[in-house]
Amino acid sequence: MIAGLGNPGRRYSKTRHNIGFLVLDVFAARHKTRWEERKGLAWIGLHVQGGSEILLVKPQTYMNRSGEAVGRICDEYRVPTEALVVVHDDMDLAFETMKLKRGGGAGGHKGIESILWELGSDRFPRVKMGIGRPEAGERPEDHVLGAFPDDQAARLPRFLVRGSEAVECILEQGIDRAMNLFNTRLREEGREVEAGATVEE
Repeated sequence: MIAGLGNPGRRYSKTRHNIGFLVLDVFAARHKTRWEERKGLAWIGLHVQGGSEILLVKPQTYMNRSGEAVGRICDEYRVPTEALVVVHDDMDLAFETMKLKRGGGAGGHKGIESILWELGSDRFPRVKMGIGRPEAGERPEDHVLGAFPDDQAARLPRFLVRGSEAVECILEQGIDRAMNLFNTRLREEGREVEAGATVEE
């Protein structure tokens, strides 16, 4: 099961906080997966790969309550925690940087906190998509709920494809191989930056 995090509704559709939704939209489009709405809970798509059924989930319970949807769907479909992958935004990573990891805490991310609380376990891989830090004087909540500036918006589609490819790699080759391949920044100006680094935009 792949869960991309975000907030429902047009108001939030292009915000930084919704990059998890955006990655899953790209993944679904690449695999011609159709979305079905379970009203008030989630948008769900079914992707078949290698004979296995993979659920794609976009919780509609708002970011801070993501765990309510993820937990209920995991229970309903009997998805073990280790078989869940969560895609979400991360302010501690520069834009166009991603970091894949297995387990760990929430790092202040309310959606991950909610999932940890509902599942009672941290044993699920994450695909963390960098959105960069707020500008001086900007509140974190305003930053994550703001739209990508024009220069980043122009580069965003490539970053989303990269996120989709990371999800595909996890499904095909496992989280360890995916971490080795994707835990670096996209090449830009002839250099790479390790995914754990915070880089000034």
